[in-house]
Amino acid sequence: MKKALSVISAIALLASSVAATGCSKKDEGTTTKDGKTVINLWTFTDEVPGMVKKFMATHPDFDAKYEIKETIIPTTDGNYQPALDKALQGGGADAPDFFCAEAAFVLKYTQGDMSSYAAPYKDLGIDVDNEIKAADIAQYSVDIGTNPSGDVVGLGYQATGGAFIYRRSVAKAAFGTDDPATVSEKIGGGSGSWDKFFEAADELKKKGYGIVSGDGDLWHAVENSSDKGWLDGDKLYIDPKREEFLDLSKKLKDNGYHNDTEDWGDAWFADMKGEGDQEVLGFFGPAWLINYTLAANCGGEAVGEGTYGDWAVCEPPIGFFWGGTWLIANKDSKVKDAVGQIIDWITLDCTQDGLQYMWANGTLNGEGGTKDCVASGTVMAMSDGSLDFLGGQNMFDVFVPANQFANGKNLTQHDEKINSLWRGQVRQYTAGNKSRDDAIKDFKQEVADTLDIQS
Repeated sequence: MKKALSVISAIALLASSVAATGCSKKDEGTTTKDGKTVINLWTFTDEVPGMVKKFMATHPDFDAKYEIKETIIPTTDGNYQPALDKALQGGGADAPDFFCAEAAFVLKYTQGDMSSYAAPYKDLGIDVDNEIKAADIAQYSVDIGTNPSGDVVGLGYQATGGAFIYRRSVAKAAFGTDDPATVSEKIGGGSGSWDKFFEAADELKKKGYGIVSGDGDLWHAVENSSDKGWLDGDKLYIDPKREEFLDLSKKLKDNGYHNDTEDWGDAWFADMKGEGDQEVLGFFGPAWLINYTLAANCGGEAVGEGTYGDWAVCEPPIGFFWGGTWLIANKDSKVKDAVGQIIDWITLDCTQDGLQYMWANGTLNGEGGTKDCVASGTVMAMSDGSLDFLGGQNMFDVFVPANQFANGKNLTQHDEKINSLWRGQVRQYTAGNKSRDDAIKDFKQEVADTLDIQS
């Protein structure tokens, strides 16, 4: 999920007490020399392990009976999925009892090739339908976590619906105001079209500003607002909205509307500090992009330092989501009831004692922590999303409705690879190295050669 949190150098094994109440007699997993039952967690960052530590600390009865063994393998070099698949297929004492999957590959484990290993939440002792309704979980998150039989096998703890995150000072200079409603209107917020966005790009260009940093800033909005994903049955399919990205990207480049950066590169981060070739208005993204990427790369830690405090959020032209992490239990786990208690606390508990409330209000690690948008609309409604980074704006006012527009039915289990191939061909086209038709033809051939998926 958050790339800024994916920087863990090696597999980490950390034994800690984990916790919850109501331990079942059916829990017959491996035991430690202290008599505790081991629960294996596999993940790719230290984020969920941190949540589990909090669960342990707040559930002493569970803590006395269970011990968590964490295996953390970063996704950066493509090592996580092969190792996870091998562990699931191999079974035994080291197999994961529950594991994490991010948006780029979650469908493989909820609906695709490895979905047969995912346990329905109802088999974990979770009252799934009623708890989802009570917590008001965003539908796209439920859709992604539902297996082909209609059972929920995965849910996330974040809501990753996207907004347009913009520099207040640039908006004032170009539009005469930094008011979110006005900026949203300028860029065509909620219009379902890119027309006004490009009109705003032209207006910004005349005053010496770019509208975004690079074409990747548009891609995530385009990708996750398409009607269909990359596959139609077992054939490659290019949704018209995704094909249009060729034209949108070229328009950005040919007119100098951006700095032609690539997301996650140094030049992209420089634009967050306002130190790029031209200052840019903003970035498309969810709340985590604010908290863990923009805030970390804005050049300051308080209002008045770098671009800290010079930001706001508004409705984007097109609704989308970007990222997220889903929690999935192994159907072969011997400790399903215990795993169910942890997963339920992280993904569905909408009381002030649950992870969702702590995550939304920045209290997971004490007062003054990072606030984030969470999966539960119920929790968001009773939480305060005001951030100094956003000049005091309550980001939940924008991100809560954004989650309702996100579409969870356009993903495939091959998105991570196919997206990379597509974006590479788009950049070849916009750089003038090949024609539009050749870019599409070469993309189809690459997908066939790499994944044996024909068009």
